[in-house]
Amino acid sequence: MNNVLGDRKSIIILIGPALLVYTLVMLVPVVWSLGYTVFEGNAITGFTFVGFDNFVALVQDDRVRDALFFTIRYAIVITVGQVIFGYLLSLLYVFVLRRSSSIVRTLVFFPVVLPTVAVALMFQKMFEVAPQNGLVNELLNAIGIPSIDFFGSAGSAFLVIAIMDIWRSMGFYGVLLYAGLVDIPEETLESARLDGASGLKLVRHIVIPLSLPVLLSSIIFSINGTLKVFDSVLALTNGGPGTTTSPLTLYMFQTSFTYGEYGYGSTIALLLTILCLVVTVFIFRSSRRDLTKA
Repeated sequence: MNNVLGDRKSIIILIGPALLVYTLVMLVPVVWSLGYTVFEGNAITGFTFVGFDNFVALVQDDRVRDALFFTIRYAIVITVGQVIFGYLLSLLYVFVLRRSSSIVRTLVFFPVVLPTVAVALMFQKMFEVAPQNGLVNELLNAIGIPSIDFFGSAGSAFLVIAIMDIWRSMGFYGVLLYAGLVDIPEETLESARLDGASGLKLVRHIVIPLSLPVLLSSIIFSINGTLKVFDSVLALTNGGPGTTTSPLTLYMFQTSFTYGEYGYGSTIALLLTILCLVVTVFIFRSSRRDLTKA
């Protein structure tokens, strides 16, 4: 093995194909998109060099600010919900259900594999108010509360999006965090129990610190995914009512492919890329500082 890894030709043969595919699929489009930021137009009308005009427009665009605010708010709420509910599920699997948790894990994980459009249509039917009340409004009527148009205001529409995405993805994070919890040595847990730690005290002082690496990975995975949310919002609300639930990805898509402004759409994409990079670096540095103090 050492002879193979020490041979440059062997390394090129082993890594070269994957690196080539990654370059063509990932790096080339990124560089290409970056080049579009100094042009306006599209492939049909042609491109015109405009320098930094797209960046000036980005700073002055009120809709970009609204989309950025929605994206950050969505990312924070959904990440917190996914990780907390996923962690609670993983604790349930390990400490309550134990060996009988496989069936529950499968059932809770099932929404993850469902098509996003199918899940969105189901939630539209559940929360609809016209032409007939959905399940949620029927339940509200049953306890004397009038029907609510959940998709008629920004706040209630955001609530439905949050409920749908947390419900759909918490099974994935439950399994991911479960994989980290089962790696905690049973001897460590037994020693803590003998020392009087049990229940919340055991989770707080033993389980959480030992599962911190996988917890951190889950947060990074979740925050990067939620910052790039697109399909669930498009299928459920299409950015409505108005543009109040439009994330940066949806605005980028509409700008590029509906309005044909590839340059300005690429500028929005660059903003989203920088946002993801800054958030990831911030989480890494914060965690490293906490581990150093610990």
